[in-house]
This record gives sequence, C-alpha cells and structure tokens, in this order.
Amino acid sequence: MKKVYLIDDDDIFVFLTKKTILKVSDNVDVEVFSDGYQAITHLKEIAHNREALPDVIFLDLNMPVMDGWEFLAEYEELRTSLARETQLYIVSSSISPHEMERSNNINAVSAFIIKPLVKERFLEILQGL
Repeated sequence: MKKVYLIDDDDIFVFLTKKTILKVSDNVDVEVFSDGYQAITHLKEIAHNREALPDVIFLDLNMPVMDGWEFLAEYEELRTSLARETQLYIVSSSISPHEMERSNNINAVSAFIIKPLVKERFLEILQGL
C-alpha cells in the first residue's frame, strides 16, 4: 500500500485529487492536511517509523497557519532524520516563474506541478515509486 499526503486547504481540489488518485490505484492511502503546520507536526511524530511515513507528499503553497514555503523550510531540517526518503511535489495554481525557480533550489522538491493534476501525472508518479 502506497501512502500519499495531500497538504492543501482547498476542499474542492482535495476532493477531486483524492478521487483521481484512487481511480489511478486502489492500493493508495491518502491522508489530508489542511495546512503545513498539521503536516509537519505529524511528520515529526512519525519521523522514525518507516512504515508510517508517506511515499509521496503533494504540497500546496498558499495555505493558512503555515504556508508551503514555511513547511518546506521545516521539512528540509527534518528530512535528514526521517527513516526513509519521501518524494515531495509542489502542486500550485501559481504560474510564477519566481516560485518555480525558488522551488528548484530546494533539494526536497521533486517537481513543481501546476494545478490541476491530471490522472496521467498521478499514474506516472505512483508507478515511479
């Protein structure tokens, strides 16, 4: 069973994305966090539990409480203490070249994906695990 974390505060995007992921594969467990703080707190709690860690994180940038950039700053520090590697994808409606370039300078980021995510992209990511 693959584990996917979806960190996004947009209920419609979360609903559609979760539905799309489950269409691509029924062997996926999707856990949703509505802000970066919830997600980073949870990751810190399970950092040493290899089986509990996600295979993939889909991260939005614009969220309340702790946005995606703040999450990434804390995640970069936490990353070395995680029991295993996790792929992290920024998923944003932003088409800002500045944000894309900024994400390229963060080692933890596998790719910057512009919303909406299509079924084929999910399939490609999940098959690559």
